[in-house]
Amino acid sequence: MPSDSAHTSRATATQSVTPHSTRRAFLRGAGLAGSSALLAQLGVRPASAQTSSGPSYLKSKDTNDDLAFMSATKIAGLIRDKKVSAVEAVTANYARIDAVNPKINAVVQFCRERAMAEAKAADQSLASGKLLGPLHGVPMTIKDSIDTAGVISTAGTVGRMNFIPEKDATTVARLRAAGAILLGKTNTPEWTLAGGGIPGVSTTANIVYGITKNPYDTTRSTAGSSGGAGAIVAAGGSAFDIGTDWGGSVRGPAHNNGIAGIKPTFGRVPRTGHIVGFGGYLDNWQELGPMARRVEDLSLLMPIVAGPDFTDCSQYPMPWKTTPIEISKLRVAFFPTNGLAETTPETQDMVKACAKYFADAGAQVTEDCPKDIILELEEIRFKFMGACGWSYLERLAEKWGTKAVSPTVVARYKQGMTSTAELIELWEKQDANKVRFLQWIKDYDIVLCPTAGKPAMPINLGTAGTTWKPGSSYMGMFNTTGYPSAVVRAATSPEKLPLGIMVTGQPWRDEIVLAACDFIESKTGGWQKPAI
Repeated sequence: MPSDSAHTSRATATQSVTPHSTRRAFLRGAGLAGSSALLAQLGVRPASAQTSSGPSYLKSKDTNDDLAFMSATKIAGLIRDKKVSAVEAVTANYARIDAVNPKINAVVQFCRERAMAEAKAADQSLASGKLLGPLHGVPMTIKDSIDTAGVISTAGTVGRMNFIPEKDATTVARLRAAGAILLGKTNTPEWTLAGGGIPGVSTTANIVYGITKNPYDTTRSTAGSSGGAGAIVAAGGSAFDIGTDWGGSVRGPAHNNGIAGIKPTFGRVPRTGHIVGFGGYLDNWQELGPMARRVEDLSLLMPIVAGPDFTDCSQYPMPWKTTPIEISKLRVAFFPTNGLAETTPETQDMVKACAKYFADAGAQVTEDCPKDIILELEEIRFKFMGACGWSYLERLAEKWGTKAVSPTVVARYKQGMTSTAELIELWEKQDANKVRFLQWIKDYDIVLCPTAGKPAMPINLGTAGTTWKPGSSYMGMFNTTGYPSAVVRAATSPEKLPLGIMVTGQPWRDEIVLAACDFIESKTGGWQKPAI
């Protein structure tokens, strides 16, 4: 059962974290004097600099007037302009969690006392003229595989049932330093390793907390592994969450739960403090990214969490670009199906409709699917999972003292071993394939395709590990290549379930991906409130 596990005092958000250079001034001090440069870069005006010309929202386009369902961007603006208090924002989200969580089991740990204390402190700080940062007073949840100081962080494994981290993961530290308030932790499959976007297989369940259910239909899967995050954000229990994506674990839940989420370029966001961290070659597929109801929030959050922390050795000091993107000048590729995965007609129609939006806006649009490259890459990926996956699980179990492993994890990853020579050959083939993929995508700024071939499927734990085959997922290939890839809701299935389109771009052009998602959202409406 979910519990309140947090200490009541606010942990030091910047402990053992080396800040990104563009945030340096901000992280040195929570006051306005230390943060003005960063706030200006992010488009935030301190309270003392506001004028009577109107509210200083971060250009929010959200028209929702229910605090529990507003975008993080709009909430931040309302708090900053003293039209809403942080206490009111936190209270609204907890009220929503209390209403829906018994039905969907998305939030598995709470820190109510600490959250309310931080909200009161945030309101007092603003009253005295001190803005904590661009997320001042905004409520958030965090996936349970990411460490949170003072709050139990299990990653869904028995060996960590009572584990309380002493410090925040880098992403959490940066968000809290920016003023966000942690409400609790969201459910994940054990070690995050039974999620992804595989039709009929992917779900969020473990033997610690049980199954998380879809807020649009509680008989359906949330996907995984960030299924708890996707479900509670969609249901209005949190302004945003941070997910992790190793094979679709941000994008699959974004698709199933009708929200927006991004897997950034590999090397963009530090993974320090994530349980599946620095795990050898397989971990080259792993990235952390924000999940929210609105695309504008992904654009708000990415500059805050991105940048080296000088602990995760995969990180690169690539600046976040803020140059406006002209949709009419984009080169767009699209494919309604990869010819490998079973894909519903309405899913294919969604991709075609989105491609037409770009064409009508003046973009250069081409239907083009590198099917042979995709199939080869998926076969390589499948073999890597068989070659490295089981020993990877054994090391994790030994590290955390886990004696009983979730059956879905065992079924999916016990697929056989590979010799050292075969493993080296796989590395060579993968690198050669990535070159082919790069040569293909160089002609396009973005690629539009399905996130998954179907909407959220009925929960069926018995099929885990038995139906996956190369090409059955649209998402994993972009983990292997490392390209930025995001999802936004673009249609609704005949079952009245969300359908998300996946938008992928060239390496380090995450901002183009988000601009394209924002454009699609403006045409389709994006997230819709679930009936729950």
